[in-house]
Amino acid sequence: MEPQLPLFPLTTALVPGLVLPLHIFEPRYRLMVEELLAKPEEEREFGIVAVRERHLGAVNSPEASPSQADEFFPVGVTAVLRQADRLDDGRYDIVAVGGRRFNVQQVDRSAPLLRASVDFLEEPDVDPDDPAIRGVVERAKRSFERYRAALGGRLDEQRPEDEQIPDDPTVLSYLITAALIVDATTRQELLVSPDARTRLMTGIGVLDTEAALIGALGAVPALDLLNSSPSAN
Repeated sequence: MEPQLPLFPLTTALVPGLVLPLHIFEPRYRLMVEELLAKPEEEREFGIVAVRERHLGAVNSPEASPSQADEFFPVGVTAVLRQADRLDDGRYDIVAVGGRRFNVQQVDRSAPLLRASVDFLEEPDVDPDDPAIRGVVERAKRSFERYRAALGGRLDEQRPEDEQIPDDPTVLSYLITAALIVDATTRQELLVSPDARTRLMTGIGVLDTEAALIGALGAVPALDLLNSSPSAN
C-alpha cells in the first residue's frame, strides 16, 4: 500500500534541508498539525507541493475534479514538523524542515484536508571523491559565486557571514535549487533530477543563464522566494 501524506500546497516547491516557517490558521491545517503532534517526532511529515499557476485559487476546492492530474507539479518534498507553538485562538506558528522527495500518485479529496498517495524517491549516493564529481562541484561553486556576484551581494544578505559554500555534491545541489530566484517550473526541473550530479549540471546551466541575463539587463529578479518571514496558509 502506498504511503499517504496530508498535503500543504504552496506557490513554490520546498527543498530538502530548507527550513520552512509557517503560520497555520485554516481549520483543516490546524487539524493537520494536531494529527502530526500526536505522532512520534520522526513520523511528523506532511507534503509540500507546488501549485501550477493556472490552478491557483482552485486547488483546495472540494469541488475540483479528482482527474485534474496537472494541478500540482508531480514531485514534492516532505516537511518534517520540528516546532509548533499554539496560539491562544488555536492558530499555530510552526517550523518544518524539508525532508524526502516524493511523486504524487493520487489525491484524496474526500475531506477538506487533501491527502495524497505518494512514492518516495531515492537520493542516490554520489562519491564526492570521484574526480569527475569533484570537477562538477567546482564548476557549480564557480557558477554560484558568479550568480551571487551578479545579484550584487543580495543573496549574501540572506546567509550567515561565516557560511561557506559546501563541497558535498548533494548538499550543494539543493542549496543551489533553494537559492535560485527562478519560476516554479525551473525549480521543479532541478527538484526532479535523479541524482546530485544531474542536479548540479542543470543548476550550472541555470546559474550561468541567469547571471548573464542579470548582467545584460542590469536588473535583478524579485527576492520573494528568499523571504524568510512565516508563510500564511
